[in-house]
Amino acid sequence: MNRLGRPAATAAAAVVLSLTASGCVTVHGELEVVPTTGKAEAARALDAFVTAYGKAEKSYDRTADANHVTGALAAIDAAKLKSARKLDPDGNGNYKPLKLTDAKFTIPKKAGWPRWFVADTDNNRLPGYRWVMVFTRDAESEPWAVSYLTLFRDGKVPEFKTDKDGYGEAVDAGSTKFAMRPEAMSRTYADYLNPKNSASDAFADGLHTTQWRATRKKNETRPGLVTQYIDEPLSSGDYAPVALRTADGGALVFFATRRYEKQTASPGSDLPSINPSVKALMTGDAKQAATYGYVSNQAALDPLKGSGTGGVDVVARVEGITSAEGS
Repeated sequence: MNRLGRPAATAAAAVVLSLTASGCVTVHGELEVVPTTGKAEAARALDAFVTAYGKAEKSYDRTADANHVTGALAAIDAAKLKSARKLDPDGNGNYKPLKLTDAKFTIPKKAGWPRWFVADTDNNRLPGYRWVMVFTRDAESEPWAVSYLTLFRDGKVPEFKTDKDGYGEAVDAGSTKFAMRPEAMSRTYADYLNPKNSASDAFADGLHTTQWRATRKKNETRPGLVTQYIDEPLSSGDYAPVALRTADGGALVFFATRRYEKQTASPGSDLPSINPSVKALMTGDAKQAATYGYVSNQAALDPLKGSGTGGVDVVARVEGITSAEGS
């Protein structure tokens, strides 16, 4: 799925993404809490996304799926397509059509706009993983667009709470019923990942928390190379978090962050080799330093406050390089 390689000094490209805006905005007096869409329309939105995404993958044309991606996915997708088109102006001669099957939709009830729903599908790209996507739109006249695309191993997609009619329950971004307010998750996670900050117990131990902090600490200083990290929250507009109530009483929160990694080679040392797809995005000449910008999408299980189940568990993460600068 990842069209863009990561720099050689970092681990192989991570595969993980997230969801969009949950704040209720009143438009044209729409105060009634209603399902955000119907299953038939959700299925049509999924088909439209697959068609548009496939055209973009095949042609490397950013305009082909521009109306069907937004937020974190749009940022990552645009950079990948820009790089790929620069390397292969004629498009992808090895394109394999994307197929998303066994679709399961969780459609919440909410008032006003934006409206969103979650699609959980099988795919023909990564066997053993489910694509869990958030579709969102800000008005009836707009097409549905995917803001977050997260990957879960088969059998690991959380069970969502539904009512007697089968509709899900949207969680307000400012809710204080959980271990962490969804609207605070991006900022808290960015602060947590900073190696200079003391690790807190806000997040449960795991691959995307304690292990990632340890990896960063290890990579900060190596022979001939220093790596600096800056993490920033992405939590407004198309990057606003959304959350869906899970069957166990908690919530699955989708949120985004941005980070920069600057690698500086010591005098007499060389920078790690740069992947051609990353170099295609690079401005400047990477003689002594290279700075890479990433957009990262996370999905996290936020337990009910007082449940005794520990901190927020970041269960999925997808990221991509969106900028590169040499100096």
